[in-house]
Amino acid sequence: MGDVDSGRQPNGAGRRPRLEDVAARVGLSTASVSLVLRGVPGPSERTRQRVLKAAAELGYQPDRTASLLASRRTRLLGVMVDIHSPFHAELVEHLHTAAEEVGYDLVLSTQTRTRDEHTAVETLLAFRSEALILLGPTAPADTLAALDRKSPVIAVGRRIAEAALDVVRTADDDGVGQVVDHLVGLGHRDIVHIDGGKGVIATDRRRGYRTAMRRHGLDAHIRVLHGDNTEAAGERAARHLLGGGALPTAVVAYNDQCAIGVLAALTRAGVSVPGEVSVAGYDDDTLSRLSCFNLTTVSQGAREQARHAVAAAVERLDQDRTEPREVVLPPHLVVRGTTAEPA
Repeated sequence: MGDVDSGRQPNGAGRRPRLEDVAARVGLSTASVSLVLRGVPGPSERTRQRVLKAAAELGYQPDRTASLLASRRTRLLGVMVDIHSPFHAELVEHLHTAAEEVGYDLVLSTQTRTRDEHTAVETLLAFRSEALILLGPTAPADTLAALDRKSPVIAVGRRIAEAALDVVRTADDDGVGQVVDHLVGLGHRDIVHIDGGKGVIATDRRRGYRTAMRRHGLDAHIRVLHGDNTEAAGERAARHLLGGGALPTAVVAYNDQCAIGVLAALTRAGVSVPGEVSVAGYDDDTLSRLSCFNLTTVSQGAREQARHAVAAAVERLDQDRTEPREVVLPPHLVVRGTTAEPA
């Protein structure tokens, strides 16, 4: 019979290529090959290229699990994310990039309407996450501080007063203040805020609205409607405004999703945006940038927050930093097509 291509790898009967196979191909020790594949300084550039070429030809993939078990480290950063938040999704993308650059990977655990924060965190710990990056956590400060004693915690997006843990956030009150300043500069006076309900983030944004209105001498025009972080909340608030007589000339929503709900309700009612009512959100998430919304909003700098969060985790894990640190980044207004001078 003639030769038949069995599809077997040259290193054995279909088995996965091993470190020893790469070493044999280039005539080096497994220790030298391991140094190259782990990116450790030492081997010459010529040696490095030979090893990488051989690994590619053999289809070698490092057994990451085995090497991590041997070192008793996972090099995993656990990330808690709200599955319904486009802004959180963008943060996760940047967190992945930042983590990979320093030799870490992410484990994600989601919050949903039926899966709470505690469950999400316990899952991250079960997967041996070395540090926890919590996006917009709502747990009490003392709960987060107790969790930090188990594994370093980096809270992203939320101010945590007097808690001994790392925080990376933007100045939410300043961000909403920038929106109000923009609207007042256009000539608006009757400006309504749809808030985010309970929680520190909502409190800071609500305070930013009130402070900015007072700064412009608009105390009598301060009006806050109850809302939350969903499109449905924005629609409910807009329907309330539509049924209450004269509309305000501008609406500042808690976040972009809430603002999009406002836009949807006003559009269905035949109200022109920004011709009759200007609308602004907060977060500068991916939806706000779509041409169908073109929403004026506030950018929190997702990329910068992600990089600072990963850097904080690495400092705690690899550099033995023990003192907590808060990084407060400046937000900036992004003017698009949903705000204009009042009619």
